[in-house]
Amino acid sequence: MLRLLGAIAFRIHSLRFEYLHKTLGRSISDMDFMGYGKQKNDIEKVFASLGYMKRPPSLTTAYSYRDIYLETNGNLVIDVFFDKLQMCHTIDFRNRLELDSPTIPLADMLLQKLQIVQLNEKDVKDVLVLLREHSVGEGEKEIVNMPYITKLLSDDWGFYYTVTTNLRKVKDLAENHSALTEEDKKDIDAKIGQLLSATENEPKSFSWKMRARVGTSKKWYREVEVTSA
Repeated sequence: MLRLLGAIAFRIHSLRFEYLHKTLGRSISDMDFMGYGKQKNDIEKVFASLGYMKRPPSLTTAYSYRDIYLETNGNLVIDVFFDKLQMCHTIDFRNRLELDSPTIPLADMLLQKLQIVQLNEKDVKDVLVLLREHSVGEGEKEIVNMPYITKLLSDDWGFYYTVTTNLRKVKDLAENHSALTEEDKKDIDAKIGQLLSATENEPKSFSWKMRARVGTSKKWYREVEVTSA
């Protein structure tokens, strides 16, 4: 069970607006997959049979949830994550990889980008195209599952703060982006508004409320090594 994430997932799951992804100058330099840890040995055999070399753990990362594979000629790098994406915030993929194919679910694709505290230009481009292509609402098939996102954020103030901050940042950047038409901007603005409104209106857990009192005076995210996804 392997599902794509990262730039290539945004490209192939947003085919109507693939041209916009390219117009924005979003390049694809590697491949990223999410898999299940219980299938790790089988996944290793698959990549070995395809001629990929696994980078030794000492050269990869201190984390056990990620493997890196290299083509024999070194031109393509493949990251394989297992069960969870543990970056600035944690996204749990257990029991979710069956919900879509060949990528992770759209809601998780969006969260993958919005959980990045230091959101950069390439991440913004991915978010813009994803929101332009897809509606937000209930469900997993060709729709960004808003209830899934709001429920997740209602229990984790830090994750909530990063995501909502980034949504507002994307909204502001979209308003002045020369590659976007007025129709593009209006559509993206409306969808971000939906997400922000639903997130604010979702009842918050006791732990969320307690952490909110502390706010940003205490670090609310995890420091991670930079990846190219």
